[in-house]
Amino acid sequence: MTTAANGTAGPAVRVRFLGDFELTVNGTPVQRWRAGKARGLFQYLVVHRGQMLTRDRLYASLWPGADAAAGSSLKVAAHALRRVLDAHPDRPGDSGIRLVYRDFGYVLHINGLWSDLDRFQELVHTGLRAAAAGDAPLARTRLRAALALYGGEFLRGESADWVVEQREYLRALALRALGTLRADAEAREDFVELIEVCRRTLEIDRHHEETYRALMAAHGRRGELACVRRWYELCARRMRDELAVAPEPETQRLLATLLPSAAARAAAPTAFAVTAAAPATVRALRPAARRAGTPAWIPDARTTVLARPVRRARPDNRSAAAALVRAADQATA
Repeated sequence: MTTAANGTAGPAVRVRFLGDFELTVNGTPVQRWRAGKARGLFQYLVVHRGQMLTRDRLYASLWPGADAAAGSSLKVAAHALRRVLDAHPDRPGDSGIRLVYRDFGYVLHINGLWSDLDRFQELVHTGLRAAAAGDAPLARTRLRAALALYGGEFLRGESADWVVEQREYLRALALRALGTLRADAEAREDFVELIEVCRRTLEIDRHHEETYRALMAAHGRRGELACVRRWYELCARRMRDELAVAPEPETQRLLATLLPSAAARAAAPTAFAVTAAAPATVRALRPAARRAGTPAWIPDARTTVLARPVRRARPDNRSAAAALVRAADQATA
């Protein structure tokens, strides 16, 4: 479309939700909002645009615990939103935004909207469908483009329940996209892309254990065993300190396969208990455990020999001194 403000082709309204929120109308960023809840109301309405949202639903999402019957907060926010965005229901401005009150709620209409939220979801879904159909090149293209848009979590810094719900859904989509790209990089043995995909995954979820296994396996194939151990130790430390759980058995089995010595050290207490036991020769000299009611010592033909004192051989110092004198006499003769 062509905007009335500058005559250039493109959407009149651009909204970014992923990372820091940003709204641009006709090329001009909107930075000042007349009411504190006007921005939150707009964000909620954009995500659910085209739907009639009742006052009860809006209050439950934006003013939890408030009395929806009074309606003053919602009216103030809606009025401020219309003034900021020139969104009069009967006379929309150049942006084409209209906020309409209908029956018991509001409906937001926007002509020519571009949203990173919509585009991200579209790219992920088409990429996953392409991967399922076996079109790996198309899947890579779509999923890489989707992740390029994922500049951060949804509405970073906001904590409303509806925001957290949407954030977790989009986070799961991003992880699915990364998982598909990781499997593709592994199949092509593209170590560089695999490392980058794993890095992005751990930025989103630092406890994603499958990613640690992928890194361990990749470094193991390259013979970089120290890296295998470090990735395992980082995984184990984060799981223990932050989630109070141990790594999954699959992760431990992979470590044992790639680095048996490290796996053996993980079982060090058991190994020490075995190696610290007395040698067999010493154990053979100890009396066997006696049954109750038997005397502590029963001499027999075998034990009487051991009861005799053993005299250690001592070096004959006099013979050694005589030998030294004879050697000196020979040297001076």
